[in-house]
Amino acid sequence: MGIFTFLNKLIMNNPKTIFRVHAVQRMFERDVSVKNLLRATKSGETIEDYSAEMPEPSRLILGFQRKRPFHVVTSENLETNETTIITVYLPDPNKWSRDFRSRK
Repeated sequence: MGIFTFLNKLIMNNPKTIFRVHAVQRMFERDVSVKNLLRATKSGETIEDYSAEMPEPSRLILGFQRKRPFHVVTSENLETNETTIITVYLPDPNKWSRDFRSRK
C-alpha cells in the first residue's frame, strides 16, 4: 500500500484525527500500528502537558505496542475537536526514566 493510500484510509476512518506526513513516516519507520497509536491518543497516559502552547495546546503521550513503549506528540484544536498527530518516536532509555514517563 502506498503512503497516500494509507493516509486516505487514516483520514476516512478517523475524521477527527489528522496525521501529519512526518508522523506517518515515523510510524512506518518505527513499526507503530495505527490501532495502537489511536488507542494511545484516546486512553494513553499524558506524560507532558504543553497546554499553554499556542496556537494549539499539545501533549506527549505514552503508548505501548505489545510491551514496547512509544511516545506520540499531539495537538488539539478545541474549536473543531480535532487531534493532530505530530510525531511518533521510541523513547531513548538513556534519556528517559525506566518507565519512560519522565526525562532523566
